[in-house]
Amino acid sequence: MPMPSNKLQFKPMLSEDEGFMQRCLEIAKNGLGTTAPNPMVGAVIVYNGKIIGEGFTSPYGGPHAEVNAINSVTDKTLLKQATIYVTLEPCSHHGKTPPCADLIAKHGIPRVVIGLIDPHTKVAGKGIEKLKNAGSKVVTGCLEAECRAHHRRFLTFQEKKRPYIILKWAQTADRFIAPNKEERTKNPEPYWITNSYSRQLVHKWRSEEQSILVGTNTVLEDNPKLDVRLFTGKNPIRLVLDKKLKIGTDYHVLDGSIPTLVLTEVTDKKLQKDSIEYRLINFNENLLEQICTILHEENITSVFVEGGSQTLQTFIDSGVWDEARVFTGSTSFGNGISAPRLKGKIKTTKSIGGDTLNIYTND
Repeated sequence: MPMPSNKLQFKPMLSEDEGFMQRCLEIAKNGLGTTAPNPMVGAVIVYNGKIIGEGFTSPYGGPHAEVNAINSVTDKTLLKQATIYVTLEPCSHHGKTPPCADLIAKHGIPRVVIGLIDPHTKVAGKGIEKLKNAGSKVVTGCLEAECRAHHRRFLTFQEKKRPYIILKWAQTADRFIAPNKEERTKNPEPYWITNSYSRQLVHKWRSEEQSILVGTNTVLEDNPKLDVRLFTGKNPIRLVLDKKLKIGTDYHVLDGSIPTLVLTEVTDKKLQKDSIEYRLINFNENLLEQICTILHEENITSVFVEGGSQTLQTFIDSGVWDEARVFTGSTSFGNGISAPRLKGKIKTTKSIGGDTLNIYTND
């Protein structure tokens, strides 16, 4: 029987390029929740082995990471001898801002290291071509896997033509997500499954995604606000499935305080408000396909699904999801509404106060 090795296992050290690309990924996270539908890109400018400028994508409509990085350089003459690192291929087209590839070429930056080629049809190698034509040496694929993981929302939207979908629920130790209706009617006070730390984390997550989705029953039973109250950040767009328009205007989701998209099969002009849009879908045919198509048309790149068991199970059964974040509390209900049934790969497990958080990925 072979003896176990006593040798320690070391991860290979990052190369210089990989080290600076890792820094790009670190600062790019500062754009989470604000850049969508643009990707949250990070850029670092290096001269003689030292960082002289860095930047990340501004909130949507503002300058891109490369622009912010170049603007942060005090001595612009150094750019002609520098390397710029960027997590995603610099854009080559005019959008809300001019092309970043043109700006890099204008300053004569001789070397460009890119983590990932942009799959967007308006870019897709055209930025690299511009840079090469301007005389820059272009290196691609630096920490490509890590850059793909970081840009997963943007890539899912571009490659699968749908938003990145995150499912979330909390379940008791005996796998119920809520008491039965009779119990809730008898004792209408909130039934918290998780602790205050877990609830605050959920509000942080809401601030990071572009939209949040619930079904009719969740609204009628809980009257949620679906906003960010326990954390600082931007409120996500509300997405409400309301087949027969059962939700009245006295519910929080229709108070007009946050942009809201209601997906329904009937229309009622009396319910129209400036911040509330109604879209017709057929609830009996390819429901999730229709939802994803509409959200793609609306330029919504990520969805945080906080619906009830039926809504969550619909996503799970269809296979149309990317992550599931499942809290398990220490309390038990004995009976009630069963938690969704999920088969997926556990990516991480964490303990939060006494709650257990499992994060699954749909591989």
